Amino acid sequence: MTKNDIIDKLSNLMSSKKDAAVVVNKLFEEMLKALVNGEKVVITGFGSFNLLVTQTKKGRNPKTGETILIEPKKKIKFKQSKEIFN
Repeated sequence: MTKNDIIDKLSNLMSSKKDAAVVVNKLFEEMLKALVNGEKVVITGFGSFNLLVTQTKKGRNPKTGETILIEPKKKIKFKQSKEIFN
């Protein structure tokens, strides 16, 4: 399911597809804003999203064999609710 699929399904309940697109885009925008601010996003009955920052680690350049440091990365971690498949 894509974002457009969600908009299409929601447009059946709303007055127009344009209004549904505004709602869906605003929802994702607010979720992203919360994650960037370090907040946890919880959707009861579905799951939760957290911002995970990896640590600096040692790696190896396969071409030269040189040891390098891999910079920390920000990732979004999703943990599904226990209620999803019950």
